[in-house]
Amino acid sequence: MMNRSLKQFGEMLQTKKISSVELTQTFLARIAQHNPSINAYIALDEAKSLAQAKAADALIAAGKASPLTGIPIAQKDIFCAKDWPTTCGSKMLANFVAPYDAHVITQFDAVGAVNLGKTNMDEFAMGSSNETSYFGGVKNPWDVERVPGGSSGGSAAAVAARLCAAATGTDTGGSIRQPASLCGFSGLKPTYGVVSRYGMIAFASSLDQAGPMAKSAEDCALMMNVMAGFDERDSTSLNREKEDYTRDLAKPLQGLRVGLPKEFFAEGLDASVGKVIDEAIAAYKKLGAEIVEISLPNTGLSIPVYYVLAPAEASSNLSRYDGVRYGHRTAEYTDLMDMYCKSRAEGFGAEVKRRILIGTYVLSAGYYDAYYLKAQQIRRLIAQDFVEAFKHCDVIMGPAAPSTAFKAGEKVDDPVAMYLQDIYTISTNLAGLPGMSVPAGFSNGLPVGLQIIGNYFDEARMLNVAHQYQQVTDWHLKMPQGIE
Repeated sequence: MMNRSLKQFGEMLQTKKISSVELTQTFLARIAQHNPSINAYIALDEAKSLAQAKAADALIAAGKASPLTGIPIAQKDIFCAKDWPTTCGSKMLANFVAPYDAHVITQFDAVGAVNLGKTNMDEFAMGSSNETSYFGGVKNPWDVERVPGGSSGGSAAAVAARLCAAATGTDTGGSIRQPASLCGFSGLKPTYGVVSRYGMIAFASSLDQAGPMAKSAEDCALMMNVMAGFDERDSTSLNREKEDYTRDLAKPLQGLRVGLPKEFFAEGLDASVGKVIDEAIAAYKKLGAEIVEISLPNTGLSIPVYYVLAPAEASSNLSRYDGVRYGHRTAEYTDLMDMYCKSRAEGFGAEVKRRILIGTYVLSAGYYDAYYLKAQQIRRLIAQDFVEAFKHCDVIMGPAAPSTAFKAGEKVDDPVAMYLQDIYTISTNLAGLPGMSVPAGFSNGLPVGLQIIGNYFDEARMLNVAHQYQQVTDWHLKMPQGIE
């Protein structure tokens, strides 16, 4: 039963084959069984979840249900949820209980979905392996000695291990798509501004974007119908007409132009991962797609640009955690400055400190023009590359990650090697474009994800392209061994 789609779960609820309370209890039982070995969840509240499920059953009985009413969704612990712990994976917020709901949480509450719990994540979303969490690393359900990817590793592991029907994540430089690739499910980063960031704890405000993480493209489309929408509380939220992201799922792909950037298939890509991607491209040819070679010449600059801009924004955003108003405060201090220093030193982990230091440095007098301003100029060139590429193709495809899931601890002491995990995903965040990863096969028993990048506001087409592939393949239905 755990492999059913959101649509199938919805049909079961509507036809009274199962109640939301029973479905929620089933997932809670699976979490109790598997979470101790995977560490996907860091906050659970059975009473709250079952109360929401009971309310959802009442909506269904009254004939007021929508497609996600009564379905248990896991929420990344970066989203504030009223009366739930909201830690962002950090000691700094270990005791923080949110007094209000993020827009994303409000949207799911409005349709009667069930908040199943808060999922583990890299501290303040800074990481590519979910090893920087104050609450311990998350394990990949396909091989518990390996990482699930990050920063949305808890949501990724929960979806892969079927510890939820679907989950939310956030993507600043690939944190939905990279774990989707490493854990074998579908994850989508929308166009910047399509999903409100209100109540989503900030890492890098010009890059952060929330999105769905689910078994299939169809599931992602149903979640996007809930998550997307204008929010006046977020100054970067786009005031656009509501879309039905399921509208084009059934469209054939005849004549679709698929762009393959030569930079995505160069040195650095694991050969076995490249082989899986080649086979996926071949499947698209059979579906009627036309393959076009394109170039994104500034792709190689995306990581250095990102690691100037994102830490700069993080340095600014994280300055609010000073031990005064909320968050961790050191037990002993001599004066106000001593309290600031000790609270931040104790509250932040090593990776967060590293990025704050980098960000503060590039924003400092004498270095702003040399680093930050130059990075913003190159960011514009990266975005222009995509504008030029989309004159020749409808979607862009390639790998979501250069390798399969690596072993825990393998890259912890080499930040550059860790940062290179996002080489294929960061450029879309810098450009504000939508992108997604879908399961495309396996390499040595580990999942490989195919990345699909669309033009601005082209999520419906991307979901159509992914859905049609999933009609002729079953990679998205594969489950890790031992997770029944």
